[in-house]
Amino acid sequence: MRPSDDPLLSDLSSDVKTASDRVLASAEFDANGLSTSDDAQQSIRHSYLDGAAGNEEIESAEGDESSAIERALDQPPLLIVISGPSGVGKDETLKAMKARDHPFHFVVTATTRPRRKGEIEGVDYHFVSVDDFAGMIEQGELLEYAIVYGDYKGIPKQQVRDALASGLDVVLRIDVQGAKTIRRLSKQALLIFMVADSVGELERRLRERKSDPPDRLKLRIANAREELKTVDDFDYVVINKRNQLESTVDMLLAIISAEKHRVHPRGVPRL
Repeated sequence: MRPSDDPLLSDLSSDVKTASDRVLASAEFDANGLSTSDDAQQSIRHSYLDGAAGNEEIESAEGDESSAIERALDQPPLLIVISGPSGVGKDETLKAMKARDHPFHFVVTATTRPRRKGEIEGVDYHFVSVDDFAGMIEQGELLEYAIVYGDYKGIPKQQVRDALASGLDVVLRIDVQGAKTIRRLSKQALLIFMVADSVGELERRLRERKSDPPDRLKLRIANAREELKTVDDFDYVVINKRNQLESTVDMLLAIISAEKHRVHPRGVPRL
């Protein structure tokens, strides 16, 4: 192939010719017609080198674009913690999220508390005895556990690890104590704090449940007020208004979607 047929050489030749024309128009010449200006001679060489550097910058920019696209297409799974005071509606929210049929893994918490009306073993919780729960602790089977209003609750470790390894986003529904533990174990976790639209509304919900004797109800209300003060430990806050459960789910899914479009992802959760 002749040099004139090579488009790259043709472009470079054009660049050099343009630079030469500019320099020759202002250069001084000796008796033999040669330029006496060193600057004129250097300018042509610089013009060629600047053109080559420009091509390198374009290639570098294209590489950065490809890297950004690859990151966007290959987001790591999220460890999503949904927490908040007792009575805020965490359980109902998760049921509504499951009904949307998104590809999340909803971790089933183990607990020693009695089953409430309508709750299903293995779906809402794993209901276990105190002895069985103690055995899970001794065997190191729990990611975190705590005593909540006199009952044990804990997150099965292997369930979370297996789901993350398969590439699924994992959703944990845990109390404020547990959320703090998960944050300490994994800085990459996404923590979402749910609240009612007022303290008075939260108290009404706790009373309407009618699942606690008066002394325990009083304790729940006092603890809920204290837990509201921990909101700054979380990444997002979502207000769960009465009779607007679907809007609450919409907001949670919007947060998760936004996290999936981060330029710099949180990274793979380490547990």
